[in-house]
Amino acid sequence: MSRSLLPALIRGSALLVALLSLGVTLWTGVEERGAALAFGALVLVGELARWSGAGVREAAPLGAAGGLSYALLGENAGRVSHHGAFQVVAVVLGACLLGSVPHLARGEGQALDHLARRILTVAFAAVCFQPLYGEGAFRDWIGPAYALLLLALLVLTALCGAVLAAASAHCRTRWPFGPLLREELRGLLGIGSAVCATGAVMALAVAVAGLWALPVFSVPLLLTQLSLRRYAAVRSTYRQTIASLARATEVAGYTPPGHARRVAALSRAVGRDLGLTEPELTVLEHAALMHDIGQLSLVDPVPAGATAGLPAEQQRRIALLGGAVVRQTGVDARVAVVVERQADSCREQPLPARIVRAVNAYEEKARDAGPGGSLQALEELRLAAEYAPDVVESLARVLSRDGLMSPAVG
Repeated sequence: MSRSLLPALIRGSALLVALLSLGVTLWTGVEERGAALAFGALVLVGELARWSGAGVREAAPLGAAGGLSYALLGENAGRVSHHGAFQVVAVVLGACLLGSVPHLARGEGQALDHLARRILTVAFAAVCFQPLYGEGAFRDWIGPAYALLLLALLVLTALCGAVLAAASAHCRTRWPFGPLLREELRGLLGIGSAVCATGAVMALAVAVAGLWALPVFSVPLLLTQLSLRRYAAVRSTYRQTIASLARATEVAGYTPPGHARRVAALSRAVGRDLGLTEPELTVLEHAALMHDIGQLSLVDPVPAGATAGLPAEQQRRIALLGGAVVRQTGVDARVAVVVERQADSCREQPLPARIVRAVNAYEEKARDAGPGGSLQALEELRLAAEYAPDVVESLARVLSRDGLMSPAVG
């Protein structure tokens, strides 16, 4: 399936489900309006507090838990609920639309993808639970069996959401689907497990205590959501600090402007193509930003900052000095290790060091080569023994996929 067709299929399916749910709900009327209003308000608060920064696995955990708990709600204070799957989707849709208005006003285009995934995942959970519960299939399930049933349905829903999120990211970024899906599945062990557990607890608590249980069990997840925003802000400040340190070589005239930034972006793309996890990609990016910082120890700058053509001993000296500087800045020690081992033998280097070394050499060779420089630089890397063949081929795939070279190679 083409990358342009898959996003249209996801959004089209969500639109079809939304229109059908709204039509059926308007035709039959809203059952148990108090519960619908309470769960709708809960989802609305979660969506209004949603943060859309990079690297966020679940930007609105409270909204997700509220929608899933409403989809799996069988009783309200001991009384059997009669709302169906269509009403669940309609209520969640209305709350998500209201909550998305501020995000759309700020020009956050991914809000549509977020809304489509929310509709499809809630619809999946509601369709799996509400019709069978309405026919009495689960009414004899009591105690731990019923709780495990809800958790199993939530896990299946979370897996469905992970596949949709990975597919959307694959179409948007053109990164390989497999590593993206693995990263989404790893994310389920963190905030995803909290969403599933809270959704199940809310549905069970409302069945016994009524709607007053919602604010009690939503406070911890709301605080978690606010903590995620603060953590993301700290990470952003941390990365800006590293980027400022990396620019020291440019300000001092040791490297061309933008060199570290280009190497970092391309290294991250290659690392993702090779299946590195998100924490490993963060270390790789920071190391790529600071890979030339050891040049500040040189009395005479290397012409154009091109260290790939220096003798091995001088490369090793620059790498070791760079690692020492990184350790003094308080940055993650793993970043210093990658910087220090750039000049080691290819077979002895860890994968992030091999990536930074190959990408740095490619950027230096292709920078001033003019037309055809990308192809020539790649061929030189392929013929050189000091660069890992798997990294060079991954680099070729990334360049070809992102349209940064012509014709495509690999």
